[in-house]
Order: sequence, then structure tokens, then C-alpha cells
Amino acid sequence: MKRILVVEDDAAIRNGLEEVLAAEHYQVLIAANGTQALSLGKKENLDVIILDLGLPDINGEDVCQQLRDAGVPTPILMLTSKSQEMDKVMGLEKGADDYMTKPFSVRELVARLRALLRRERGVKKDLEEYAFGAAVVDFKKQEATFAGKPVKLSVREYAVLKYLIMHEGEVVTRDMLLNDVWGYEQFPTTRTVDNYILALRKKLEGKTTAARHILTVHTAGYKFVREKDEGTGEKKEAKAQQEEGSSKGKGKKQRAASGIAGGDKKRSATRKDNTPRS
Repeated sequence: MKRILVVEDDAAIRNGLEEVLAAEHYQVLIAANGTQALSLGKKENLDVIILDLGLPDINGEDVCQQLRDAGVPTPILMLTSKSQEMDKVMGLEKGADDYMTKPFSVRELVARLRALLRRERGVKKDLEEYAFGAAVVDFKKQEATFAGKPVKLSVREYAVLKYLIMHEGEVVTRDMLLNDVWGYEQFPTTRTVDNYILALRKKLEGKTTAARHILTVHTAGYKFVREKDEGTGEKKEAKAQQEEGSSKGKGKKQRAASGIAGGDKKRSATRKDNTPRS
């Protein structure tokens, strides 16, 4: 789960941002002034800092500058009531990565936040080839195989899968996929997302009773995991076969034992019938 530090002295805005970001499945840390922001910014492992400029003790620009001077590389999204171009330029020159003017749209803020997070995925942003389970996917060549056999994926299916992989281990909401994969200019429904997920599972996970890599998170969305008890299915099947064989073996022994016992009883009865009467 991505960790976001919200630095805002206005309690109403601070609480509102905390609620919105928590609903987007981010872990939210709070700072009400510049001193707290510097302390948390330096010691915590953060993914993004949302920083208000109008703080009561230390100016937000100075907080940004001090974090950068201390070697903190965390992306910073500045919030301010100032709308002059020079104010924005100053904030960016102090080391901010993005800038929003109050009042702002919550949806736009979340979109900018995701953009900053995508920008920081240096290791995975050029993802070309990826393997999981029995699937191998080459995103650069747009080729995929499952169990060694070619699988045909659409351009959108490649995009959805890549997005899930780049968020490996994280909850990805349907809105995240709609906004970041389809884009704002298109308006598909959440059911569209579900259909793509079902298609990817069918093509890249095979005929399994339960998803092993593209998991459903109830009421939230989806999560991609590279390994989810790999081999468990085979082990369960082998165990079931072993137990079945053992059961059959026991059954045969019991029938054999019954047959022997029955034979003994018959022979005993025969001997009794052949006993001379005095």
C-alpha cells in the first residue's frame, strides 16, 4: 500500500484529504505544521508528500527546500491559495514535482497523485517481458504464451495486464483502471473492466476453479500477485489421488478380509455338517 503524507494546517481540508485518499486505498500520514512535516518526511518511507504552502510555523516552500537539501527524493505535490504564475514557478524551483491551486477538484488531485506515482516507477515503467505461473508475456512485441502455446491478447488487454503488474501486490480499483488505462476522454463502465479481467484470467490462468494471479478484492477491485501458493493445486490433486488410491487399497483389503472370513465360516459349517452323529 502506497504511503502518502498530507501536510495541511486547515483541519477541514486535512480530514477531507485523509478520507478521500483512504478510500483510494492509500495509507495516509498527517502533519499539521512544517516541523512535523520535516520530521515525518525525513524518517518515514513515503511515496508522495502533499504539502500546503501556508503553514503556521515554517513556510511550505522552505519545508520543500529543506527536504530536498536533506536528500529526500519523495515526490511533492504543493497546495496553495496563491494563483500567480511566479508563485508556482518558485514552488517548482524549490523542488516540488507538481502544483495545485485551492480550491481544487478532488478527482484532479487523485489523478495528479497517480501520475506522480507512475513517474516514480523507474524499475517497472519500461517493463518489456514478464512471466507468472504458466504465462509469459512480451509487452514490447505484444506476444503472449500460456503453457508454451500462443495466446492472442488485444492491445487493451496488454495495457490492463501491464497496469496490474506495475501495481503488483496493491489493490487496483476499477476507477483507477478506467482513469489510467482508458483515460478521461472515454467513458466505459466498470462492467467493462470486469469483462477484461475475466478474459485475461481465461487466457493466462487456464481452467482453474479460483484465480491465482489476478485476484478479486471484495468491494474494492483487483490485485495482481506473481505467486499465490504455486503448485498448491497440483499438490492437492496428487494428495487426493493418493488418498483415493489408499482408500481403494483399504477397500480391497477389507473385501479380501471379508471373503476370507466368509470362506472360513463356510468351511466351519461344512465340517460341522460332515461330523458323524452318534
